[in-house]
Amino acid sequence: MSMRTPLGKARGLGTGHSGTEHFWRERLTSLAGIPLIIFVVIFVMVMHGADHASLVRAIRNPFIAIGLLLAIVNIAYHMCLGMRVIIEDYIATKWRRTVVLILSNFYCAVIAMAGVYAVLRISFGN
Repeated sequence: MSMRTPLGKARGLGTGHSGTEHFWRERLTSLAGIPLIIFVVIFVMVMHGADHASLVRAIRNPFIAIGLLLAIVNIAYHMCLGMRVIIEDYIATKWRRTVVLILSNFYCAVIAMAGVYAVLRISFGN
């Protein structure tokens, strides 16, 4: 029989004082994503049916390229935050959770780098 109070038992088992920061990062990236997704959807709708040269010419416009880059980075970061929450909630074994979190972070980084590379490559030419 333990003499510890329920509060004493719960100390040290919480979020590690990072839950609020993570919460706000998720909310801010989702809020920032709204105009960025609208921008991407409008861009895709306008460019639908355009030939390759027109699409390359449009992406070489600095405003379009910056908008696409912001959208790619924001979406990849938001995805990484969301995947982290799901992994932490549903994988119970600590070593598996750690491995999956590392793989998830690498996956998000590769997705972001590939998108940024593609836009920069088109923006600055061959």
